[in-house]
Amino acid sequence: MDYYQRACELKEDTIANRRHIHTNAEVGLETPKTRAFVKEKLREYGLEPRDCGHGVVATLGSGSPVILLRADMDALPMPEESGEPFACPDGEHAHACGHDFHAAMLLTAARMLKETEGDLKGTVKLMFQPAEETFEGAKDMIAAGVLEDPKPDVALAYHVAPGQMPVGIFMYNDKNTIMYSVDGFRIEVKGKGSHGAYPQRSIDPINAAVHIYLALEAIMAREVDPTAAAVMTVGKFDAGTAANIIPDTAVLEGTIRANDKDARELMVRRMREVAEATAAAYGATAEVTPLSDVPPLVCDPELTREFVGYMNETGIPGLTPYPGIQASASEDFATIAEQVPSTFMYLSAGYTDERGRYSAHNPKVRFNEDVCGIGPACLAHCAVRWLEEHQA
Repeated sequence: MDYYQRACELKEDTIANRRHIHTNAEVGLETPKTRAFVKEKLREYGLEPRDCGHGVVATLGSGSPVILLRADMDALPMPEESGEPFACPDGEHAHACGHDFHAAMLLTAARMLKETEGDLKGTVKLMFQPAEETFEGAKDMIAAGVLEDPKPDVALAYHVAPGQMPVGIFMYNDKNTIMYSVDGFRIEVKGKGSHGAYPQRSIDPINAAVHIYLALEAIMAREVDPTAAAVMTVGKFDAGTAANIIPDTAVLEGTIRANDKDARELMVRRMREVAEATAAAYGATAEVTPLSDVPPLVCDPELTREFVGYMNETGIPGLTPYPGIQASASEDFATIAEQVPSTFMYLSAGYTDERGRYSAHNPKVRFNEDVCGIGPACLAHCAVRWLEEHQA
């Protein structure tokens, strides 16, 4: 089958599925409407989906080898201001990262692969995952057995990329880290509350928390090897209920990201040590709670070059490789890639005009639906070709 030609024939169906998921955006592990829709479509296409943790799996073909195709399907807890007529109407959720595309493209790939199932030289396993944004989904599905029965030999995932670039570019890294680790943290600083007129009677947690914030900055400036790429961000600082009350507690929440294992370990360890020691210096205590734990995403070099070769076979007009990309954002597909040789690529879904002004996670971001002819074709073609080339 010419999977690109067939994907173009099914493009409007892919777009319709994408828009349905987009309108009914859900976040986190609990995505009941999205999960039900995915299972409904898979059954319509002749597959037998089953729940796997909070996600959905299905298989095509039989025997070895086995390739896993993964798509996430959760949205973000934010309002949508895209102006699209199919925007999520609840004002609280938005598919501002493109996961609606990922799920819709894998559905179409599943449909095409089912049409040619008799020719498959092994097994294709489909993974529809929730909670990528909260870094819970991959671990949830791994715990539920997504990497067993059958056990994948390799895994492949795509992520659409908005912005001011034309559709047709595919971005990858076959040499080193493509996306950073992420270690989310919560620091609860406990002091002693008091009337604002009598600060001497308090142990001010806000004062201690401010000094913790500044001390954390020094870790980046003076302890991390300058040749390592790393970033620490405190994005939440919460304390107090009134201007004249010193509260009992203050809370900092943030993330640590790195493309280097040693830098990651240093920053996570020193964040805890600095928080606890700084709080103690001001008479308070600090309790550190991990919120996420995702390693750097490192693609298998040989496998990635192999998939690049298969994509170049597709004959998709304007399909252009862009090697060596690295992003300081994080992706819980890294948890899969730690256990199975894997490849992760970006597919451009941007506009070269004003519609491409906004990036992912912006409430105004818009994605170019022309990628809906490309993504399913790449997924299906790469899966078929990899199976053909890896017979036992």
